[in-house]
Amino acid sequence: MARRSPAQSGRPVSMADVAALVGVSQQTVSRVVNHVPNVSEATAEKVERAIAELGFRPNFAGRSLRTGRYKTVGLCVYDLSQAGNLQTLEGISAAARENGYAITLLTLEEGEGTSLSKVARRMATLPIDGLIVRVASMPDDFYEFEPAPDVSTVLLSMYSHPRCTTVESDQYACSTLALEHLAAYGHRQIRFVSGPADAIDSQYREAGWREGLEAMGVAPADPLTGDWGADSGYEIGARLAADRSMTAVYAANDSMALGVIEALRDAGLRVPEDVSVIGVDDSLTGTVPNNSLTTVRFDLGGVGRIAFESVLAGLDEGRGAQTVRLSCELVERSSVAKARPRA
Repeated sequence: MARRSPAQSGRPVSMADVAALVGVSQQTVSRVVNHVPNVSEATAEKVERAIAELGFRPNFAGRSLRTGRYKTVGLCVYDLSQAGNLQTLEGISAAARENGYAITLLTLEEGEGTSLSKVARRMATLPIDGLIVRVASMPDDFYEFEPAPDVSTVLLSMYSHPRCTTVESDQYACSTLALEHLAAYGHRQIRFVSGPADAIDSQYREAGWREGLEAMGVAPADPLTGDWGADSGYEIGARLAADRSMTAVYAANDSMALGVIEALRDAGLRVPEDVSVIGVDDSLTGTVPNNSLTTVRFDLGGVGRIAFESVLAGLDEGRGAQTVRLSCELVERSSVAKARPRA
């Protein structure tokens, strides 16, 4: 009589079933499942084919008991459509892949609130060793948040935390670079286009702009608030076109800067001859042809990689909370020129 497969008998497929089909030990199957390198390529291929044929799935609870690790890190973000979040995710994913880890992604909708405790509780129901949370706006419980003792937790935030490592690009220094560049061309009346009022990144960029102007002895005009999108930049640019005193616009991201440029040109102004424009994030490369926007570039992939490595450091070394800020660089193109009075 033909032998029935585990699936036919109604029981879960075990590691022993895979080992029996291939003719190897369960230890060999375990090494392949856990990506331990001391298995020949030919044997590993046979084991992987048997795993696919039988539909074997590793027992994560059992793996955790044996190794103390699930080999998975959780990631929570609010908006994956933003170019910056995608680049950071690429850095996290690359570091996870190199270390034999997987990523469990949790996305939250706007309006769900920004409680770190709530996020941690949701992720704690999943098999994860560590957690990375993108903190786009200030959570109500930021400083009170207590990470689970067995989950190494890293926050992507400009704010330092007493119990969690925080990793972020320097959102203040980018404004210092932008204003120094504009000042070198003689600009003093520099208007600022901010992101949403609750966006931490925009708040730090605004602080850098405001304090930079004050250091130059210039009273900052009120910022104009956008929503990170090019359409909001266009609407603001149309209003700014009537401001005869300003000679430059500093936008909190490239999309809004692009909208500002289009509105100024539609109003009959030349960029950069009449008004200079500078952005932040260098997100238009590869999307906008002949991109001429001077901007500040972040190493967002580096942010993701360091965040993941910080999770591992918390697991392996029990490292305490660190504050990591990555530097940025000015990318000079052709949207900034020497300031000249506007008639």
